[in-house]
Amino acid sequence: MVEITRLSTADSDFNRRLDALLAWESVSSMGVVETVNGIIGAVRQNGDGAVIEFTNRFDRRDVTDFRELEVGADALATALESIDSETRLALENAADRVRRYHQHQRQESWDYTEQDGTRLGQKITPLDRVGIYVPGGKASYPSSVLMNALPAKVAGVREIIMVVPAPAGELNPMVLAAAAIAGVDRVITIGGAQAVAALAYGTESVPRVDKIVGPGNIYVATAKRAVFGQVGLDMVAGPSEILVVCDGRTDPDWIAMDLFSQAEHDEDAQSILVSPDQDFLDAVADSMASLLPTLQRRDIIETSLANRGALVRVRDLEEAVDLVNRIAPEHLELSVADPDNLLAGIRHAGAIFMGRYTAEAIGDYCAGPNHVLPTSATARFSSPLGVYDFQKRSSIIQCSARGADALGRIAATLASGESLEAHARSARYRVVED
Repeated sequence: MVEITRLSTADSDFNRRLDALLAWESVSSMGVVETVNGIIGAVRQNGDGAVIEFTNRFDRRDVTDFRELEVGADALATALESIDSETRLALENAADRVRRYHQHQRQESWDYTEQDGTRLGQKITPLDRVGIYVPGGKASYPSSVLMNALPAKVAGVREIIMVVPAPAGELNPMVLAAAAIAGVDRVITIGGAQAVAALAYGTESVPRVDKIVGPGNIYVATAKRAVFGQVGLDMVAGPSEILVVCDGRTDPDWIAMDLFSQAEHDEDAQSILVSPDQDFLDAVADSMASLLPTLQRRDIIETSLANRGALVRVRDLEEAVDLVNRIAPEHLELSVADPDNLLAGIRHAGAIFMGRYTAEAIGDYCAGPNHVLPTSATARFSSPLGVYDFQKRSSIIQCSARGADALGRIAATLASGESLEAHARSARYRVVED
């Protein structure tokens, strides 16, 4: 039997127990913060030398020249040729779908002219240079390369620099192949806080970027938080999450594996099933017990489910929607007969997977929408990574003589009310005196 929390909204202590289950402290320990601050300070002061020192120490490398850390275009092309044809086709198909979806997100500049001739508008400009962080080590994520690089490409970013740790010099060819397919401009095999610092502040070999995107461990997340303001960030992500709402009519094996698909990320991932059908919740628990032994990462899954997983019984699907909005999950599956009927009430979710046949795992790889999503209830105010994250908006204001007269009077009056005399006089200089 899989150990997992059982909850019911009818229980008197439901709110307390749910809050405890959802609690996630994303703030790093003081020890991590101090370590990261030390690394950032060293990189700012010593540049390439500090990056090489930390890379050799943490990634078991023996590098003497920074050029050894960079993967050239020829090596990327070789990696693409080295993978088997089925894997290459899967990567190319996924890239095509992600690219096409994000092309719909492109924003264009616009303007309009008012009756008095005043022109107002917005100029859309892509960022010049971005850095994408791709995790290495225990697992390699070519899908992260596609999801982070392709929206930037669609947005028109001039240069994309990818950093990826290579413990003991080992790199997954699929990650390099994905970089070739996505059109990444430079690949540098560094990771951790030293990589974030190099991207944020620049070194002799790493140019300073305008924004850093991509997931990483606690040291990477802490470093990203520390350099925010120096550069832009996508988000500081917490553990992966899935919330499944089911009416009790989906194959319980399907739902069990959907829960496992998030739990296998790491021990802190969260998988929650919500249903009004108690018999179905029991059936899913039975499916988890029978399917878990068949999985290689069963120990991670078991720990994740025991620590943060839950099977929750609600009174009805309407109450399930209320619970969704309270939790604001990263991934939401609406595994019900009529998902559109529930969709109208959903206000907070990173990505919404509609119907019984839409596994969340499809969204991780090839559906098209981005898999970089807000976690830890930040879907209340955040959105998935997209083209809009790689574009800036500048306001355009051009007054006609008539417009300057009318707007100048308004501005001068308001500026005088704020005791800002220079503002008022600046605006009045363009006013036609009566």
